[in-house]
Amino acid sequence: MTPDAIATLQHLLVSALSPPPEETRRLFHGRGRRWPGLEHVTVDWLQGIVLVSLFREPADAELAALKHMLMALTQSPAWSQSQAHTLVLQHRYLLESTAEWLLGEVVDEWLITEGGLRYKLDLGKKQNTGLFLDMRYGRRWVQAQAQGKRVLNLFAYTCGFSVAAMAGGAEHVVNLDMAKAALSRGRENHRLNGHDLDRVSFLGHELFKSWGKVKKYGPYDLIIIDPPSFQKGSFALTKDYQRVLRRLPELLTAQGTVLACVNDPAIGSDFLIESVANEAPGLRFEQRLENPPEFADAHAEGGLKALVFSQA
Repeated sequence: MTPDAIATLQHLLVSALSPPPEETRRLFHGRGRRWPGLEHVTVDWLQGIVLVSLFREPADAELAALKHMLMALTQSPAWSQSQAHTLVLQHRYLLESTAEWLLGEVVDEWLITEGGLRYKLDLGKKQNTGLFLDMRYGRRWVQAQAQGKRVLNLFAYTCGFSVAAMAGGAEHVVNLDMAKAALSRGRENHRLNGHDLDRVSFLGHELFKSWGKVKKYGPYDLIIIDPPSFQKGSFALTKDYQRVLRRLPELLTAQGTVLACVNDPAIGSDFLIESVANEAPGLRFEQRLENPPEFADAHAEGGLKALVFSQA
């Protein structure tokens, strides 16, 4: 990070906070590679909390200059008018993703809103907060599609898609994720939004050992597949995605729809389109959902790919 890059970041943050978004949003997305020298920096607005994340280790002088700029930001009129009260610097390049609280009281959890829905985030203890902000349009799309449908949410994490589906009037949602703690947070998220948990199921299992359980709750009108790029011992995207796709015909209703997602900058939309054609030829590609404008990327295929397929 050169002095010019840090000055650019300061200018962009002042603009982004004047005024701040009404709901949780990304304020700066350096990983979109549109700002030289800042490719490893992201900044999120968590409705009073500003979370700055570093994805590679800076030199000591760079880190000192960044902190100096951030503290100067907290003294600016834009910061004051935004009513921000907490500044957190997360070192994502460290194994523990250590967080520094540069300003404000330390909190472990924080409530935010997106699209009028409420979610509880983790702060300072885990690598991810619990809600991937680049999937905002995906959750909005699911909410718009969900009325009266049975939904399967694979790799559910904290159940953001499930919350959106229930808000859209889904008949029933089945969430599957091997991380039971994440599913527990998903239950909390549903409770925060007043949802009927009798219409939501949580399966804390490893997917490839649980097809029988998944099939028992089907067939599904909508299936969401949003896996990690790599999860040690359980999922490698380029090898295992096809294993999921070939199961779709036996899980979907005759008019079923699939939202399939990839968030690896090195893997483009063609990977999903070709894999679906090979493994589930009865599905046709419909559209790629747009990404939120704050996640603009220098390369069209570099950001999130969220693709919709339907039964032919």
